[in-house]
Amino acid sequence: MNQAGIKNLVKISIFGALAFVVMLIEFPLGIFPDFLKLDFSDSIALILSFALGPLSGVAVEFLKNVLHLFVTKTAGIGELANFMIGGCLVFVAGYIYNKNRTKKGAILALALSTLVFSIWAGILNYFVLLPLYEKALKFPITEIVKLAAKFNSLITDKFTLVLFSIIPFNLIKGAIISIVTFVLYKRLSKIVKR
Repeated sequence: MNQAGIKNLVKISIFGALAFVVMLIEFPLGIFPDFLKLDFSDSIALILSFALGPLSGVAVEFLKNVLHLFVTKTAGIGELANFMIGGCLVFVAGYIYNKNRTKKGAILALALSTLVFSIWAGILNYFVLLPLYEKALKFPITEIVKLAAKFNSLITDKFTLVLFSIIPFNLIKGAIISIVTFVLYKRLSKIVKR
């Protein structure tokens, strides 16, 4: 491995560890069920995805979730979900931005990746994650629906849970993370690229 490759591997490791620590600081938004929580660790992965390319951002997502397995309360399902959904966000954003490295390119990358990752989160939850939670953790989807219905009376089944809770939560989360990334990236990019 050449010196640039080693430097990038070190940066991925540092950012992955930092993202893990930031991932521990999570909070509900108050307008969605408490199991949907926001943290800013995806911003760290996005910064590296913009600076070094989309695969570097995905590597940060992978590393933070592997580290989070040591403190998990979800039998690894939450980490799988976080990696698959967060990985989508940082890959799409990093790919688009690396094709057009301008302020407009960054805005387009963040907006499109937020839309794509929100839809992906809905599909993944509907077909894979919610059934997996039910099977592995013995937590019935009907109970999850009841929890979510307390915040939105339109939620009556798994489909409406995804449509009126999971997708909107991820749109808001993606927008917040995008704004944080947009504000921080230029300030941190010189340090990252050194």
